[in-house]
Amino acid sequence: MKLSFDGDWRATVTDDPLRITPRFTGDSVDVARHADGEERERFLSNTFGSQDLLWDTFDTLRFDPDTRELAGTEFRMPYVSADAETVPRMPVLPAVRPGGLRADEVRDFRQETCTVLCRAPGDAELACLRDLGVLDGPLDARVGIAPDVALLVQHGTVVGWSLTDPARYLTAAHTVPDASPPSPATRRLLTACLDLVTSPLVDDVVDGEPAALARLRAADAALRAHHEDRNRADALLGLIATYVEDYAT
Repeated sequence: MKLSFDGDWRATVTDDPLRITPRFTGDSVDVARHADGEERERFLSNTFGSQDLLWDTFDTLRFDPDTRELAGTEFRMPYVSADAETVPRMPVLPAVRPGGLRADEVRDFRQETCTVLCRAPGDAELACLRDLGVLDGPLDARVGIAPDVALLVQHGTVVGWSLTDPARYLTAAHTVPDASPPSPATRRLLTACLDLVTSPLVDDVVDGEPAALARLRAADAALRAHHEDRNRADALLGLIATYVEDYAT
């Protein structure tokens, strides 16, 4: 299978997905091995593909220049952008076909970030789409490029990505998630925090609606008192920290 990305850039699906545990920081889903910012910068300088540029934000897909194989990715969550939308229905997702990517040529490209977030019940799965137009037709394929991380394909073009069981992969940036499964309370707190940073509730938070601010304060307090899954709780605290600082006090 050959896939198209933004700017008519192409890659071929291989039989070798990445064996890297994804990291869900709340703001992004990262499939990478770097352990700090310096290692990330070296990783970017030694690979090619799509990445953030000054004044522009793109999803990151980086490839090894020798083998042209996918080396790592960073996908931004839609709600970090001003034009993000959250829709109440999840598209029908095809079965996952595990596979890696091999770039057709050694050339940089720009992969726009997704603008639409779709949430499955209980946030058991998150699907992020390029735009609302993707929902007008079926998805053709889902290529699992890493454990529980897949690219969504429509008419041969990558139009989004999905993360299965996001609570499991909650962690701070550059940190490998805990191996133990998340507790039921952690899963509920993830849903509470995603509610707070997406519409319609986030609009009520920004407008200072008392009920919304009460939910924001309650989530903050519950996370601070959540002694199990401490690393995952800290990641969620980071997700809502700006709203707590700007609106909850």
